[in-house]
Amino acid sequence: MESMTYSRQASAYKTVHTATVSGREVEAGALMRCAYNLNDCIENWDQPELRDRLSEALKLNQKVWTIFQCEVSDAECRLPDDIRMNILKLVAFIDKQTMDILMNPAKDKLNILVNINLNIAAGLQGR
Repeated sequence: MESMTYSRQASAYKTVHTATVSGREVEAGALMRCAYNLNDCIENWDQPELRDRLSEALKLNQKVWTIFQCEVSDAECRLPDDIRMNILKLVAFIDKQTMDILMNPAKDKLNILVNINLNIAAGLQGR
């Protein structure tokens, strides 16, 4: 009985926590997840299944940045114009870097994507 009550409380907490997570926390989490996936490719560069993992990690990263691009391109976006423009420039750079990595894979090229994601995530988290 006590275990059942705890389970309900934990479930209720999880529901409230999920509902109150800010957009910035979600964005930071997505960037950190992408950074982790890309870094995993760096660490396992010589593994036979790398090609598929690398492609998946790059596609996910590009999707996250495309979402940011859509958000800052929206007329209702409240960010100042200079910040919006900087994000759009960063998205263009990430797209270019992603295409370069897909055409000419090299693990050194992944570091910049990992670092960008981690730095932007830290900024979103106020660090």
